[in-house]
Amino acid sequence: MSFRNRSKNAQEAHEAVRPTDFTRQPKDMSSYLDNDGQRLYELIWKRAMASSMQKAALEQVAIDSATVDRKSIMRATGSVIIFDGFLKLYQEDHDDPADDDDGASKILPRVTEGESLTTGEVRPEQHFTKPPPRFTEASLVRKMEELGIGRPSTYASIITVLQDRSYVRLENKRFEPENRGRVVTAFLSGYFERYVEYNFTADLEDRLDQVASGDTNWKQVLRDFWVDFYEAIKGTEGLKISDVIDTLDADLGPHFFPPREDGSDTRVCPSCKDGRLGLKLGKGGPFIGCSNYPDCSFTRPLSVASAEDDEIAGMALPKVLGVDPDTEKDVTLRKGPFGFYIQLGEPEGKEKPKRATLLKSFSPMEVTLEIALALLALPRDIGLHPETGEMIQAGIGRFGPYLKVGPAYTSLGPDEDVLSIGLNRAVTVIKEKPPKSRGAATALRDLGAHPADGKPVGVFKGRYGPYVKHGSVNASVPKSETEESITLEQAVELLAARAAKGKKGKKKASKKVAKKAAKKKAKKKASRKKAAKPKSSS
Repeated sequence: MSFRNRSKNAQEAHEAVRPTDFTRQPKDMSSYLDNDGQRLYELIWKRAMASSMQKAALEQVAIDSATVDRKSIMRATGSVIIFDGFLKLYQEDHDDPADDDDGASKILPRVTEGESLTTGEVRPEQHFTKPPPRFTEASLVRKMEELGIGRPSTYASIITVLQDRSYVRLENKRFEPENRGRVVTAFLSGYFERYVEYNFTADLEDRLDQVASGDTNWKQVLRDFWVDFYEAIKGTEGLKISDVIDTLDADLGPHFFPPREDGSDTRVCPSCKDGRLGLKLGKGGPFIGCSNYPDCSFTRPLSVASAEDDEIAGMALPKVLGVDPDTEKDVTLRKGPFGFYIQLGEPEGKEKPKRATLLKSFSPMEVTLEIALALLALPRDIGLHPETGEMIQAGIGRFGPYLKVGPAYTSLGPDEDVLSIGLNRAVTVIKEKPPKSRGAATALRDLGAHPADGKPVGVFKGRYGPYVKHGSVNASVPKSETEESITLEQAVELLAARAAKGKKGKKKASKKVAKKAAKKKAKKKASRKKAAKPKSSS
């Protein structure tokens, strides 16, 4: 068998794994390999053999089948096999069904016009045309191979650089462009178009191959590249920042300001209602800003925003929601570095006003006085737990909404409402999701009373493994023992060693502190003597 490389920049060093003898079929290897080894050999044998077989011939068709009265017509689209080729032996599965939205790869039976068909299951499906899927790592490499960009040894570094520089992000195994990548691409396409064309890299690599083979002078290749590149750079020297921003704004405008369903202008500033939103450049990078700056200071991150987002961003804050009937203080909606929050009254001396975080499930535009007062009233009592008799409380903490029973906390999911959750549902949530205790840890085993003071000694589970505890002294259980095998005597020895080690550490620390204090005192005394010494008269 002889093969010919179709890729101009193929590297022969990248050798495939293949059987040493194709006559050794997978069924003949069962006596030499285990089950996993035989399955692996079968995969390698089939793929190697299939790569040597003829291509399959497929014909894309659309089959219309109608009922006898021709009132209902059903269509199936796919491919009909004209010649099996390598598909007779091996067929790869698709990594992602989304790659085949048009159904072209569905294999359909060969039928003739007028043939009678048996009706099976009929599933009505509505189909919407979708844009081409984003590149995956595999499809991006295939595209670069097709265009002649890069080499097998450079594909991994290219993909890594794209992610490290935040030009793209990997989401559901597909590359989604980041705003930084869009800006860089728009700039290069606008001012260095020749150097981002697909054939530029491929042609340059061909010339480098000619240099490697001795057919071209390397100095001439560098000279040809540098002369044109230098002229391109010289052409951008006279550009102003405003010119570049205007070019980027015109190129990226359809992405950041897409048309709305109501037909309203997406460029109108939601704050001053008179300015035009556009791309701006600041110390922290590009952002969206108003053309009436500095009279209007409206800004938003470089992202696609809806009409509601613009309205929220243009809100006049703080916004007075009403007056608390109990304290007669104003309840206001405000925005801090970590998002929106509710505040009751104003600071009075050193006393800070009461505040409550606005949950992400609430839109700042829809917050009412009733909702604000309910958030300020948290944590609230829900009721007594039917098994323990302890009060269940609902509140919002550092990590979001929670339920609290005694010292134990249980996080509330996004589908639960901390303001309205009832007793029955709270008990169910606590039962389904084990709570996290912020109080005293529960002992796994009680080893008994300590011989010195009679206080209990227990085995606990910690972050780094099991440990024994007596009072405020903790000692790790050695790896030779387990939480079930350790005895009281062993625990007492471990605790005594840990306590002695702690005392030595404290003694050393106290000596160090005393030495430092004495040195400081001597320094002060010397400075006082120096200040009290009379100056000699001239």
